[in-house]
Amino acid sequence: MSVKLERLVEIALRDVLDPEMGRSVVELGLIYAIAAAPGGAVAITMTTTTRGCPLAGFLKEAVARAAGAIEGVTAVEVALTYEPAWEPAMIAAE
Repeated sequence: MSVKLERLVEIALRDVLDPEMGRSVVELGLIYAIAAAPGGAVAITMTTTTRGCPLAGFLKEAVARAAGAIEGVTAVEVALTYEPAWEPAMIAAE
């Protein structure tokens, strides 16, 4: 079930848009990992386009809210990382 839950979370995160870029956090390559435990706890590792991004808090909260809205998710932890550093090549091709 955890793989299915991870996929559902990824789909939900496609609706979370970066206000500056106008594209989803998934399309932009900002989501590095989604891991769901058997009990429904989800851990998400993400980044921002730049260190010290003024929207980091907003994006983290939006990601947590979107993931938490999925049926079966019991808890969400979102961790920010800057390793590896984000680069434009991570943006999904149209």
